[in-house]
Amino acid sequence: MPPRQTDHMNSGFQKGRYFARFAQDAADIAACQALRHQCFFGTAGLDADQFDAAWTHMMIEDGAGGPLVCTFRMRQSAAADIGAGYAGQFYDLTRLSHTVGPHIEIGRFCTDPATPDPHILRVAWGALTRHVDACDAKVLFGCTSLTGTDPAPYRKIINALHARHQGPAALMPRPLADEIIALDAVQPDAEPRPMPPLLRTYLAMGGWVSDHAVVDRVMQTLHVLTVVEIAKIPAARAKALRALV
Repeated sequence: MPPRQTDHMNSGFQKGRYFARFAQDAADIAACQALRHQCFFGTAGLDADQFDAAWTHMMIEDGAGGPLVCTFRMRQSAAADIGAGYAGQFYDLTRLSHTVGPHIEIGRFCTDPATPDPHILRVAWGALTRHVDACDAKVLFGCTSLTGTDPAPYRKIINALHARHQGPAALMPRPLADEIIALDAVQPDAEPRPMPPLLRTYLAMGGWVSDHAVVDRVMQTLHVLTVVEIAKIPAARAKALRALV
């Protein structure tokens, strides 16, 4: 069963044709797991792990009770247990724990590939903004993925992350994963891939990334730890996010 939810999203909210709400029962979580499997692996199934039961799952539906078109999960933590979530398997978050909380870890963010509507992401960000405000969260963080385990197609992205978006040394996570790639060690490729929308949005919010990427053979992705300090979100971006609520 999902954790007990707070009042600010129990009834959900409608924005245009899309409806955002928390998962309320095992069937809701299974729907989230099914969409995740389709998005990350391209086949029918359930993407489930040991973290699901204790996390809050956001659902964006095409109309209240309609098809699920976007999901992500969240975990609120205090400094003492910031490393007990998903990202803590791959990154030593001791330095990040020194920032003022609460902290919210975000994961498994995905949208239905059969519904390519940019408004879905706007509703998702509106729902997340509402949750952040209700929890008075100070830091968002999580693993942000690049599809595939070969870094070469992402050379331009990785070089940009290294040059302009690498986090401060005082907060930089140390590696825990067995297989990592330093952001300054990627060779060029003839067919670069575009910046994923989720990563692009985090960076537009003033977010920063780890100094290395992790090769995740289970999910068949590369990922970087991405951190957004709420107080450092540019004023215009913060205003735009709250307009989505």
